[in-house]
Amino acid sequence: MRTAPRGRSLLTALAVALLLGGCGPTRHTGSADHTPARVADAPARLPVPAGDGSRTPDDFNGDGHRDLVLGDLAKEQAHADDPGIGIVYGSARGLVPGTRQLIAPDRQGAATDGQLPALFDAEATCDLDKDGFTDLVVSTDPPYDGRGRPPVPLQILFGSPEGLTGRAVHLTVPAAARVGNDWPDQPVCGDFDGDGAKDLVLHASGGHLTYLRGPFTREGAPRRAGAPIVAPGEVPTGPAADVDRDGYDDLIVRTAQGTGPSSVVLGGPAGPTRTGAVLPSGIDVALGSFGRGRALDAAVGAMGGTSLRYDLPTAVHGSLAAAGSVLDAADFDGDGRSELVSSGSRLRIFQGRTAGLSPEATVTVEPPGTGTTRVVAVGDFDGDGRADLAVRTYQSETKDVVAVFSGAEQGLVTAEPSITFSTSAFLTGS
Repeated sequence: MRTAPRGRSLLTALAVALLLGGCGPTRHTGSADHTPARVADAPARLPVPAGDGSRTPDDFNGDGHRDLVLGDLAKEQAHADDPGIGIVYGSARGLVPGTRQLIAPDRQGAATDGQLPALFDAEATCDLDKDGFTDLVVSTDPPYDGRGRPPVPLQILFGSPEGLTGRAVHLTVPAAARVGNDWPDQPVCGDFDGDGAKDLVLHASGGHLTYLRGPFTREGAPRRAGAPIVAPGEVPTGPAADVDRDGYDDLIVRTAQGTGPSSVVLGGPAGPTRTGAVLPSGIDVALGSFGRGRALDAAVGAMGGTSLRYDLPTAVHGSLAAAGSVLDAADFDGDGRSELVSSGSRLRIFQGRTAGLSPEATVTVEPPGTGTTRVVAVGDFDGDGRADLAVRTYQSETKDVVAVFSGAEQGLVTAEPSITFSTSAFLTGS
């Protein structure tokens, strides 16, 4: 039988379910005077510009400009199979909806026991082979009869000057690096041992994580993989970040899927083996520099409000009752402090201040259209040193709007998107 792996897509599904359910949908009523700066519902397809390699995050074609991953797309008809993953490539002006690519499992997936995957779920992005082109780790649905240890569901699509054009390869997870009979999935990228190469941490079981040291070969094999490492939980959560500024990436590890406590696990020469601050129970965790100390801070979203832990890993306590349960963090105004994006019930930006986050310094963002909105990505897509906010409003299974709000010196106070488009464009042949 075919059993789907427990991938990060489950966490995404949880977030969407919360938006649709108990937290209440994020609904915005469009009006005649709410016109985006540039509308690109179905722009003509443009070639992907060839790059020479870069260190820019999420830069699959290596041209120095950040690209956008869309993990799911609008369908041609309701209840149809998911068409795949969409990539929108960047430029010096920001994202270009016409420069897009559809990543489909039937065309680019690697077969398992002679069977191609039926789905791709975008899981993690980083340059695994150190060639200057970001790679995409996807989760698939390999055949499995339910007996014994399941196969590895993860595959790698390597970046290139043309983008993600090649066929995926299986991620190699040595048997000695696994424990129990759980799926080895939920990958988090980071340089956890400080050697300059990106590593992967995966879910294992029994209070352990699988740790794969990079760089990785083009066949998907890690440089080294030892025995599973002991951890305060089994659910690694990204993105990784160097929270204590010691040169080693750290990550959040949850005790279970869904609501529950989590811990900051600190990297070091042996990898992510040291437990730092224990965080309170919540649905989502965002790491950022919100304003109180020299180290990074954590915001933990829950149904009753957001708990704050400043200056990790020692963690000075705080709270933000007005924030929601689904969180992201980025510096939209370029002042060196992170803003907190809350999308649990409505899309709001809590601005970072020297004294920390405050409900008095808040901007409400209203995407175009009517539907349920969630954050797709935060990152600097136009290269101006300020993060931008990409959100997607679901109107139905076949209709949506992706909107990008550009960061500025005054933050996102304009609340007008610089780009809008529909993911249905990926299904057109133009």
